[in-house]
Amino acid sequence: MRTRLLPLLIVLMAGVLLALGFPLAGSVAAREQQRVVVDRIDDTARFAALAQFVTAGPAAAATAEDDERLSTLRAELRRYHELYGIRGGVFYRNGSPMAQAPGDWRLPEGGDGAEAFDEALQGRRSHDPDQVWPWQEGRLTVASPVVRDGDVVAVVVTDSPTGQMRSRIVHGWLLIGAGEAAAMLMAVGAAFRLTGWVLRPVRILDTATHDIATGRLQSRVAAASGPPELRRLARSFNEMADNVEEVLEQQRAFVADASHQLRNPLSALLLRIELLALELPDGHEEIASVRTEGKRLAQVLDDLLDLALAEHSSTDLGLTDIAELATDRVDAWLPVAEREGVRLTYQGPTAVTGWADPVALSSALDAVVDNAVKFTPAGADVVVSAQPDGDTVTIVVADGGPGLTEDELARVGDRFWRSSRHQNISGSGLGLSISRALLAAGGATIAYAPNEPCGLRVTITLPRTAPQ
Repeated sequence: MRTRLLPLLIVLMAGVLLALGFPLAGSVAAREQQRVVVDRIDDTARFAALAQFVTAGPAAAATAEDDERLSTLRAELRRYHELYGIRGGVFYRNGSPMAQAPGDWRLPEGGDGAEAFDEALQGRRSHDPDQVWPWQEGRLTVASPVVRDGDVVAVVVTDSPTGQMRSRIVHGWLLIGAGEAAAMLMAVGAAFRLTGWVLRPVRILDTATHDIATGRLQSRVAAASGPPELRRLARSFNEMADNVEEVLEQQRAFVADASHQLRNPLSALLLRIELLALELPDGHEEIASVRTEGKRLAQVLDDLLDLALAEHSSTDLGLTDIAELATDRVDAWLPVAEREGVRLTYQGPTAVTGWADPVALSSALDAVVDNAVKFTPAGADVVVSAQPDGDTVTIVVADGGPGLTEDELARVGDRFWRSSRHQNISGSGLGLSISRALLAAGGATIAYAPNEPCGLRVTITLPRTAPQ
């Protein structure tokens, strides 16, 4: 979930930072240009004050005093150009130059320069020119009117390079970018902490749910961290788990108590049946049928008690030689298999270790081998094998019986379920359910599949490392 939540938060924070960064970058560029424009306006005002006293027109003969003032103005413009590299000039209303530096510079005929000149002729200083961006090679033109006796007699024009201004803008943008990057890093770190804080209870809840689903009903969630909604959810989950555990415990207790309490009346009933049979002729069919059903009921009660104990018992996991245990169970079932005419063998390595409860695994394997021998016809094979498979160990019991259909494979292992084709074979339908309960308590699994060319293939998978 974090991989889906983090990109969303990062994109949102990046959008906020960009939304703040772009206006700030534009403000930095506008501030730098405004500073240059204000400085140029001050310069043009100073030159306009010098040109105000030059009374000679474009075609009039200049007096000595005008020559001195004009020379001063030209000297100031030349010094200004040499010092700052800025072109400047004073131009009469018709555009002819009064003084300019460099000497060959003329008033621009179009663009921003012509607009600034026309605006100054109307008695106004230049407004802010268009913004010059760092990637543009533009120049800044500023014009101020020269006013004498209330009339505009000339215009002071400066044409400035923008290299230094654009460099300052780039420097300001780099500072903004560094700040944005630092803020983004801090925001990503905060997002990691925030998502961890929000999702930690969810992960704990998921782990506890998995534990309960796999039989560890004592798992609970600590409702001490995370948002209030998730803490409330954790408390509700714990209450639900307590209720589920209590209901299951009551169910197990009922099954165990009922099985145990029914055995005494059933034993007494079977004893009375035997006493009644003594007064009946030998070979009486009804009494034989009653005996059979009584024994079957006793077996069902025993299996129910075993199932209740298997679901309730704790496991004693340890490093176990799975191959040795499987070989031992094969040897234990050999007399039964020989009596049924079934060839029961073990195949595989002589030693392979895994983590299991030896008692629980032996009981589960007994139930599986019992079924395999029971449903395999005489002359067929039942093969038990154990093999390491990466991080797990598998025990496979493959028989040569009739097998199961796809629909039956989906139901095998359910309580009291038996195939309609095998109703005449003794059993309660609880053996594989007991096996599944015993294996699940130790972190193992059991699966069923068809065996080729015929029969059923039961696979028990156990971990090779200690379960967490």
